[in-house]
Amino acid sequence: MLTLKLTAVGTSTGTVIPKEMLNRLKVEKGDQLFAVETPSGYLLTPYDPAIEEQLKLGREFMSEYRETFRALAK
Repeated sequence: MLTLKLTAVGTSTGTVIPKEMLNRLKVEKGDQLFAVETPSGYLLTPYDPAIEEQLKLGREFMSEYRETFRALAK
């Protein structure tokens, strides 16, 4: 578990994310993180939740029409 301290950044509030956490998230300076609200709090992720939903729908579609795609690939 890591503890992050909130600090003033201009007229906003921010925190410094430790290097180990950035490495684990596979992000670096300039990348975006998304804060997703969950029942147990917020989840920080480098993955855009909107794109994740689109990928889920695409996988469901491809699964439903798997045999059609196989026939077309021949």
